[in-house]
Amino acid sequence: MLPVRATAAECIVPSKPGGAMDLTCKLARKGLQELPVDLQISYLPGGIGAVAWHTLVSQRRAEPDTLVVFSGGSLLNLAEGKFGDAQTRDVRWVAALGLDYGMIAVRADSPYQTLADLVTALKNHPDKVLIGASGTIGSQDWLKMALLAKQAGINPKVLRFVALEGGGESFIAMQAGHVQVVSGDASEATLYARAGNTRVLAVLAEQRLPGALAAVPTAREQGVDLIWPVIRGVWMGPQVSDADYLKWVATFDRMMAAPAFAATRAHYGLYPFSLTGAALTGYVAKAVTAYRQRAAELGLLREF
Repeated sequence: MLPVRATAAECIVPSKPGGAMDLTCKLARKGLQELPVDLQISYLPGGIGAVAWHTLVSQRRAEPDTLVVFSGGSLLNLAEGKFGDAQTRDVRWVAALGLDYGMIAVRADSPYQTLADLVTALKNHPDKVLIGASGTIGSQDWLKMALLAKQAGINPKVLRFVALEGGGESFIAMQAGHVQVVSGDASEATLYARAGNTRVLAVLAEQRLPGALAAVPTAREQGVDLIWPVIRGVWMGPQVSDADYLKWVATFDRMMAAPAFAATRAHYGLYPFSLTGAALTGYVAKAVTAYRQRAAELGLLREF
């Protein structure tokens, strides 16, 4: 019997290599290998997802085997209008592959041993602490640090942010000494902490995370009531046929139901959260509405 020929497909990372978006494509590629799907990864950075969004929506609307990674940060950008006049209905939401959490990290040789050390430095000398973050004002990495600052009685306006294109670039900048702190995600920190050159000060989860970051305290444990979950998944162009779209929905359902997938997901630093098709589409719409309300409550456009 001849071997089954693998389906060829593309997974677009809307950022530079090395961050959590990249890890999401790699998780999908690994999980789909047994089905079999040959998922090739490409990179289309720019505008923290805006370039990939508009490329697919305007130029590659009907490609049947092209997937684009998204995160909770993508949904926040949509809510804040950072993709222009874009709506959740402009694309087809395929699958959520797992859940990530925010975190705050420094270099392993940093003088900041705890979250309290960092907060003290931000209070006393905010001009000397450069914070690497994916995106500009209002991005999720910016927002995590702004909320931390507000709880500590620090005006977020005094913080010094360096806007970078993806978590991988943020960690590279920190290791090179260009920034002293990274506001990013636990999946990214898991990757870099394994190398021994990164100290994670806090995870922004309800409780400590299993795996490589098990010894890292939550922000709550350190007196800061800040939780930041991050959904991670894939979407497709708006004119992909129903047949092709539903094929991919079913493919991801099979992938995530496979016994080996839980271990694969954990290896890439993500936690259980699976939604596909119509259920995911409804979740995304509600999430964007909630993000928009939160942004309005924080007065982002008005205040910053």
